[in-house]
Amino acid sequence: MAEHKLAGLSVAVFDGYELVDAHTFGIKSVVTGEPIEPTTAFSTASISKPVTALICLMLHEEGVIDLDTPVAGYLKSWRIPQSEHAGTADVTWRQLLTHTAGTSQHGFADYYEGDTIPTLVDSLEGRIPRYDKPIEFEFSPGSDWQYSGGGYVVVQLALEDHLGRSLPELAAEKVFEPLGMEHSTMEQPGSPQFPADVALVHDEGGAVIRTGIPITPQISASGMWSTPADLVKFAIAIQRALAGDNLGAISPSAAQELTDIHSLKHVGGMGMPFFRGFGFANTDWFRHDGSNTGVNGDLMASMNGGYGIVMLGNGDDANTGPVFAKLRREILSRMSWKRRVPVTEVPLDPIVRKAVIGTYRGLLYDLELPYQIEERGGRLWVLSPFFDQFLGREESEMWYLGGGEFAIEDYPNRVQFHLSGAESVESVSISRPGSKAPAFSRPIAALRP
Repeated sequence: MAEHKLAGLSVAVFDGYELVDAHTFGIKSVVTGEPIEPTTAFSTASISKPVTALICLMLHEEGVIDLDTPVAGYLKSWRIPQSEHAGTADVTWRQLLTHTAGTSQHGFADYYEGDTIPTLVDSLEGRIPRYDKPIEFEFSPGSDWQYSGGGYVVVQLALEDHLGRSLPELAAEKVFEPLGMEHSTMEQPGSPQFPADVALVHDEGGAVIRTGIPITPQISASGMWSTPADLVKFAIAIQRALAGDNLGAISPSAAQELTDIHSLKHVGGMGMPFFRGFGFANTDWFRHDGSNTGVNGDLMASMNGGYGIVMLGNGDDANTGPVFAKLRREILSRMSWKRRVPVTEVPLDPIVRKAVIGTYRGLLYDLELPYQIEERGGRLWVLSPFFDQFLGREESEMWYLGGGEFAIEDYPNRVQFHLSGAESVESVSISRPGSKAPAFSRPIAALRP
């Protein structure tokens, strides 16, 4: 933390559906020097999105809204913009929540006391610093995937227009109070309900940014404040529901819909809105990180077994990134979570071996990252800085399943190399065992540097 000028850090580890360890390090503010406490809330940035999605699923189950109907019917203070792309007038809640609506506006800038705070309509019509044009559709709803904080703002406006209640009220009633998340809120600074014990945001140089307490009007996308211990309660409630527990505040069906994979494109697996493309320690994780100016967070939870990690830090990307990476690697290496994926290997076809060895770009995640497949001791390994960031080692072992298909130790999807008659790779497809999400295929020309 000293090396990377990270002011404060709070971390919690859970296992067997219970919090097993929590630690705090550093200070809330370099100005006051007050230490971070277990009750100190951080801005969680985009970790707000899964809470917003859960509220919508709960209301759907109650019959208050229908996630598969056009959201336009619930909006009163703003209209869905016209678009050249087909189907935009009928964009649904579910498409907005799963980032498949095609809406623009990735994320939003924060505000501080003394600023003119934009309304949600201002945000959608482009009257904000980061976006100087209205939200628009970049593809037809349901035809692709693109991360969109703007889509979540449409959801927030529809909820508040339809119910006549604020999202912070709904979050407290539906999620925070039932789950015992006593130090969590979607209220913003200036509200009587906003907590006094908070970590101030710091810039890359380690200085407090303005007042240190950002105001985020786009609450649905990035306005929640919480602690790691509270977010553990949230994650465990989802995990218990996934395991079939009908007694909690979250139903098994809601938990399943939150984590079901809708798209394998780009990120290797996307739920509503959890990321499902991570397989570190041979674990199928549902994960969401959060990054606002001066603060970062990461929530990783297993689909089975009730374990995971939550980290929150009051520093910018350059401050938190290296610290989170080191801590994540330490925890994954020390906990007894690593399990061999049950696969049945077959002898590696020499033709397949020769064809797949080489250099790729964007092989496992369509994010332009470099990959290298090489042979070591008669076995194939895939190497990438992506693994190094999360595991402290750059390689992950490959297991051959036949037909050009491989399982990979730290990756939850199957990778199939389709060979041409010339015994070279023609295309590569990504699929997920047990998922209804369609396979994602790319020609080799798109994967070779």
